[in-house]
Amino acid sequence: MLDSAIKSQLKSYLERLQHPVELTASLDETAKSAEMRALLNDILDCSDKVSLREDHTQTLRPSFAVGKPGEAPRIRFAGLPMGHEFTSLILALLQTGGHPPRVSEDVIAQVKALGSPLHFEVFISLSCHNCPDVVQALNLMAALNPAVSSTMIDGALFQQEVEARQIMAVPTLFLNGKPFGAGRMSLEEILARVDTDAETRRTESLRNKAVFDVLVVGGGPAGAAAAVYAARKGIRTGVVAERFGGQVMDTLGIENFISVKETEGPRLAAALEEHVKAYDVDIMNLQRAAKLVAGSHSDSGFSEVTLENGAVLKARSVILATGARWREMNVPGEKEYKAKGVCFCPHCDGPLFKGKRVAVIGGGNSGVEAAIDLAGIVGHVTLLEFNNTLRADAVLQNKLRSLPNVTVITRAETREVLGDGQKVTGLSYKNLDTGKVENVGVEGIFVQIGLLPNTDWLKGSVELSSRGEIIIDPRGQTSEEGVFAAGDCTTSPYKQIIIAMGAGATASLGAFDHLIRTPVPA
Repeated sequence: MLDSAIKSQLKSYLERLQHPVELTASLDETAKSAEMRALLNDILDCSDKVSLREDHTQTLRPSFAVGKPGEAPRIRFAGLPMGHEFTSLILALLQTGGHPPRVSEDVIAQVKALGSPLHFEVFISLSCHNCPDVVQALNLMAALNPAVSSTMIDGALFQQEVEARQIMAVPTLFLNGKPFGAGRMSLEEILARVDTDAETRRTESLRNKAVFDVLVVGGGPAGAAAAVYAARKGIRTGVVAERFGGQVMDTLGIENFISVKETEGPRLAAALEEHVKAYDVDIMNLQRAAKLVAGSHSDSGFSEVTLENGAVLKARSVILATGARWREMNVPGEKEYKAKGVCFCPHCDGPLFKGKRVAVIGGGNSGVEAAIDLAGIVGHVTLLEFNNTLRADAVLQNKLRSLPNVTVITRAETREVLGDGQKVTGLSYKNLDTGKVENVGVEGIFVQIGLLPNTDWLKGSVELSSRGEIIIDPRGQTSEEGVFAAGDCTTSPYKQIIIAMGAGATASLGAFDHLIRTPVPA
């Protein structure tokens, strides 16, 4: 199952096991079970601290559990944890075997304090780059707390479960048999939802923060770069982020980041966070800014950022790096059927639509690439583009038109997402040449129509362009003194990771220059 190089790496990892680990296999006569047995035998070959037993009572087969001998296992993999999930398997083995997790002591204490029984099920796809974060977070909770258990379910392998629970996007989580959420969630986000007192404690802590020299709003590439450059100056630096990494967390392949031949969004985001944490930076995660008052307009003389929980943070300078989000169609039915057929990531959610009909909205590079990828999985792809012609590169268009199961419709204005109350059944569009409204029967809709800046909360606080982007000068200065901005939320003409990082550094240097020339408010 595993080649010699991977087995050698796995063996070196398993040398860190501090006590025995028991694998419990629930197999049948299928080919996937044979593959799983081969994987488990390979693991046994890598460490004498790992043992194997069989249990044929489980309904999800093939599957296997990771636990301690003599205890009921709390971590289960229903499906082969390969691809992106192989790391999840390694961590499950190590953490069950006593290797300390790489999270803060506060988080560990919070997990261990959870008292109520919590059984999580997470539906994943092996091609999803966001799913491992969720699987690993749940597995860690299960490894630390006997009241928590977690089961990873490969949606492509257990199609009946997917159909029965009407799973239309991954990752999708269930807690104690009831829907818990969909999409990427960090360990901290999951804890915030199951630990009802966590938010109160966090809000109270934020209210007592001292004034920052530089407060960065946003934890993506621009925000991370700004924080590093500010912290290196030896000034008090804080970062407010809804989720560290930002939109990079939703990016699959990155091949244009100079000096790194190729990487993936979550991996880059983790590296960014690790770099920021190497400095004395106060990272305030899971927080969303709601209002900005520049220092020249505040009673205190400091710029003030009000968070959605009501806490107010003060700073001598602020750097806005809130990035952008997926642009939505804004048509009836879209919100109702989000994660129920309306999707944004073809790599993650595509396998759930194997053999089915899907639509892709958007004829740019992202839309055409999505259609090409999906065509290899689904039964049929219909691509809809508003303009007369597709906007994608010629090589992509040629590839798209060579595929037999793809239909391209131009001059199409999407009007409504159709559904049966539970899931998507189709969409309607207006033919801009004839004026006629037509329907297309599909089970999935992948929206690929660009990005919108996350600046709604800044209206009236700083000058915005007609597209909602923050207007900045070459130093990153906004219309308000002491308030700077960087990245995809600004008027920077090119929205690229490497450009956002450079802009973050520029804004941070601009903020430092402002600080050394401006007296501290009395």
